[in-house]
Amino acid sequence: MTDDTTSSSSYLRRLGMWSGAAIVVGGVIGSGIFRTPATVAERTGSGLPLLALWVLGGLLTLAGVLCYAELGARRPQAGGIYLYLREAFGALPAFLFGWTMALINYPGSVAAVAVTFADYACRAVSLPAVWVKPVAAGAIFFIVGVNLFGVRAGAWLVNVFTLLKLAAISMLLVVGLVLAHGHFDGILAVDTTVHVSTGAWIGAVLPVLFTYGGFHYLNDMAGEVRDPQRTLPRALTLGLVGVVVCYVLANIAYLVGLGHAGLAASKAPAADLMSNIFGSRGATIMAIGIACSTFGYCSIAIAGGARVLQTMGADGMFFRSVGQIDARWRAPQVALAVLGLWAIVLIITGTFDSLVNYTTVGEWLGHAFGIATLFWYRRKFGAQSSPYRVPLYPVLPFVFVATVLGVIAATVISTPHDAGMSLVIIVLGVPVYALWRRWSSRRA
Repeated sequence: MTDDTTSSSSYLRRLGMWSGAAIVVGGVIGSGIFRTPATVAERTGSGLPLLALWVLGGLLTLAGVLCYAELGARRPQAGGIYLYLREAFGALPAFLFGWTMALINYPGSVAAVAVTFADYACRAVSLPAVWVKPVAAGAIFFIVGVNLFGVRAGAWLVNVFTLLKLAAISMLLVVGLVLAHGHFDGILAVDTTVHVSTGAWIGAVLPVLFTYGGFHYLNDMAGEVRDPQRTLPRALTLGLVGVVVCYVLANIAYLVGLGHAGLAASKAPAADLMSNIFGSRGATIMAIGIACSTFGYCSIAIAGGARVLQTMGADGMFFRSVGQIDARWRAPQVALAVLGLWAIVLIITGTFDSLVNYTTVGEWLGHAFGIATLFWYRRKFGAQSSPYRVPLYPVLPFVFVATVLGVIAATVISTPHDAGMSLVIIVLGVPVYALWRRWSSRRA
């Protein structure tokens, strides 16, 4: 694969392994680990099943990441899943993914997490709630502004806030494992008196997978990774392994400091754990940590989502102006502006919560079909040498795809409204695709 970095219409490969790993860590760790463990605890009977879910979810996600490593090494260009689907399955499936993710899920997620950032930031500095939306919109405006100056400026922002979020999680671990007055004896116990229904187990799996989501952003930005055939696999694996370790240790800290029942009853477990030790000052410290974590996620999601939009525009699947790359800064400036403005509109209108709920199933469906393209690449280009090949092929991609599809099917049965709306949004993309192609052909 050639590395064209001399043309003014292409990206520059400036991301090294550590910046790539920071994108993986920052894209996965947002606000979920500070809240989701309470939901998982509520739907499990005791500590051991809870930890088992986080370990299994991490192993499943790691299987997906290893598959993404091979896909990224084979096709080290911007666009990620959209690019793989277009090559393997054609324009319509690629458009449906782009329609669901780049136009709905990405800006919806950015809006939701930006509001979470603003909520915690306002608490930390004692601003009234009326400031939440303006602060959230201002954060997106700032992030877009930095990324307009290219991937190096965006990577600097990501690296700084990834270090800050890891510092917040480290503080959480120290408090939970060392300072909290809990006991390790009970965290691995199984309470046989508590009956957990199958529906509750299914309901616990989805938030775990949701909290592990976001590992694909580095593939979206693969066109800017140096020596991608070597760097992508290493950065993806290193970043995700670090995330799994952080998540498991964080849940152990919650169980030690709050107990399983206390964790299940908590609305904000990270803040509650810090408050138990340091009082209101501890809650303020954790609010700052969560604000840093969510701000870093927004930066990565905006940068990755804009690359998908730009690739769609360059393919004629979206407005051609969105497909342009700035000749000086080598950044998709129009795509960044479009994504940022759309996210701000969602913040102002307050419609982002429904969008995120409605597209979570679609996001993991995209992951399943994206990794399924690996079978096509192996069959089509199996004779060609590849700098990285996923181990235990075809077991790992098959297990990932089958498990994700099984969880999605169970989710459709257990929560038909949100899951059904996700499928409706995907299906609505079919007539949109037809109308777009007709409009594009007439305009041409």
